[in-house]
Amino acid sequence: MSDVIVKDSPIEGKGIFAARNFKKGEIVVQWDLTHILTASEAKKVPLAEKRYVAFLDGKYILMQPPARYMNHSCEPNTTAKNFCDVAIRDIKKGEEITANYREDNPPGFEMKCTCGSKYCKKIIRKT
Repeated sequence: MSDVIVKDSPIEGKGIFAARNFKKGEIVVQWDLTHILTASEAKKVPLAEKRYVAFLDGKYILMQPPARYMNHSCEPNTTAKNFCDVAIRDIKKGEEITANYREDNPPGFEMKCTCGSKYCKKIIRKT
């Protein structure tokens, strides 16, 4: 049984949800690193797929399920660390698992935010 499930999200499209409780500091999602791209390959990714390209520790990764379905939140419950999403607070079973796209998106990345947080920045830009 997986620790996360993919289903429709109130934030946008599909999302990842906790199939069990997670404690702060626990790995929630381990990234699949089978699709590492060069900078040139990352630039050629079709527009519809660009949102699934992560950039962490100098590597471009075309995210694979379930990680590719993690939605952004301006109040995320995970952080990107060592090619994993790690809980930054306790996460309850059934809660949507979210990330801060500003942490791991390629330079120049920008998209509209639909997270619904009272702290929403409206536009997600690489910082």
